[in-house]
Parts: sequence; C-alpha cells; structure tokens
Amino acid sequence: MMKHLLKAVTGLLLVGISASLALAEERPVLRSQVMTLSDIVTIGDFYSNTGLLASKALFRSPDMGTSGNVPANLVAERARAAGLTAAGTDGLRTVVVFRGATRLNRDQLAGLVRTSLADRNAGLDPDRLDIRLLQAPDQVLADPKVHDPIRIDRIEWSRNSGHFTLHATVAVEIGTQPLILSGVATEMIDVVAVTQPLRRGDILKEENLDVIRMARSKVPAGALTDPDDVVGKQARTNIRANAPLARKDFQRPILIQRSEKVTVTYLMSGMKLTSRAQAMDDGAKGDVIDVMNLQSRRIVPAIVTSRGRVRVHAANPVVASLNSETN
Repeated sequence: MMKHLLKAVTGLLLVGISASLALAEERPVLRSQVMTLSDIVTIGDFYSNTGLLASKALFRSPDMGTSGNVPANLVAERARAAGLTAAGTDGLRTVVVFRGATRLNRDQLAGLVRTSLADRNAGLDPDRLDIRLLQAPDQVLADPKVHDPIRIDRIEWSRNSGHFTLHATVAVEIGTQPLILSGVATEMIDVVAVTQPLRRGDILKEENLDVIRMARSKVPAGALTDPDDVVGKQARTNIRANAPLARKDFQRPILIQRSEKVTVTYLMSGMKLTSRAQAMDDGAKGDVIDVMNLQSRRIVPAIVTSRGRVRVHAANPVVASLNSETN
C-alpha cells in the first residue's frame, strides 16, 4: 500500500515539475538585444513567446544603420499596457536596439560605377576598369527592405579623358534621395615587359618577363600581351625594364652572321656533300640566306640549320658549283 502511495506522489511531483517548466518556457522573456529592419520595434521584437501580440508596436526604431538603448522597465511597462501582462525586465536594465541598413562604402560605390559603365558600353570588361572616385560620400545607407536600394538614372563618361558623373537615387526610410558620384574611370590593359634591362643580342628568358597593367591610352601600338610571343627570342635593340614590349623589338636568335664562314651541306640520294662558303646575310634558324662558295665564288640560297651550318635545298642545281667532299 505504501509502495503504491509513493509512486502516486512521485508521479504528481513529476507532473507538477513538467507543468512548471512548460509554463516557464511559455512565459515571455525580454531580449537584451534587438535587431530590426523596420521603422518600429514591436512586442515580438523585444519578447519571446508573445503570441498574437507580437506585431504590436512599442517604440520607434533608431535611424537606419544606428543603435539605441531603451530602459528595460520602460519596455516592460509599455508591453504590459499593450496587453502582455506577464512582461517583465528579466533582470535587465537596458535593451540595445539595432536598426539594419544596406551599407555601401567607397569601394562598393566604385564597383557600382564599374558595373554601370560595363552594362552601358558593349565590349567593355569591368575587370579592366580602374575607378577613382573624386566626389562621393564615405558610405551610403539604404533601406534594406528594398531589393535594389540604388537605382542608376544615367551615367556620363568620356572614354578619352575617363571623367564620369553618375546620377542615381537611393531608397531611404521615407522615399528616395539623390546620389551623385563623379571621378575618373580608366580602361586598363595587361602588357608584357621585362623586369631588368636587356642589351641588344640578349636572348629573352621566361624568368625575365613580367605582366604590367597600364592605361590603354598610354599603351603604344603593337604592344605584346602574350609572353609566349617573345620567349626565346633575341633583342634587336637595348630594352628598358618595365616598358611595354613590341614584336618588332625581337627576332629569332641569329645563328649566322654576315661574312661568317659556314659549312654548306647538300643531301641527295645515297650521298652527302659538304663545302665551305661565306654567308652574305645574317640568319636565324630556318631563314633562307645567300652563301658564296669560297672556291667557285658562286652565290646560292641556303637554309640556316644551326650555328655555322646551312643546307642547300635538294631542288637547287648547285652540286656542281660546290667544292664538295663525299662523306
């Protein structure tokens, strides 16, 4: 009998504890911090478990992008007056209210200009636009509830000078306000340069190259944009560091100099003939230059194959004119 009585008492205690916990969970609890996007702060912003009273307004929000402190006892007083009779301070002295805003700093405003120019000028790459703001606020605060908080009305831009003026409107708490941005937008281009000066005749190596970004208006015609166009080639003249390179500045490495003595090879079926000759021109590998046989003094065209060596084309009737040796 006693055993059953203990079980009954224990059961009642557990039910009582559960009920107390449920009531505690349902009781409105004051938050220490409130974040809102609206111009008013409601009961539901301040308290949890407010049910149908959640949307009732208690205070006006701070300005967009700012915060303010509200005494906790004043919050509780107004909440009770609005019908939340169980509202209390929950041990808090103040509640901090933050009002959100869409913030755009100067970098983001520059990005807005960049995108707007690219949208309005076909073929313009926004990643190659350097934007310098001359007249612009440090930041713009816009209504975060609006999908497009800044609307571009028009933008004026001189492609030659780079000067621009952007006219826009910003969605704010009540209506809109005008926004004017001005500055310089410069088209940039990546060009190939050398990191150290080159002397005439130097062979350009990949490690000597760099890619630099310059204003398009200052890039000379014919400037190279692909390093592969000049790697392994020979400088025709002295070249300054960090200056745009042009194709005309380089040539294939000269393997044979004018007046140099060269070995001429003539290949034919089952036979290879060689002779000595004098180069009449400079030549890189694959170039066709004139060479003069040292004995017959006959001049024939030949293909440069390597340093000091040329080959006479098989179709060229020059065998008889060579002072040849059969190898």
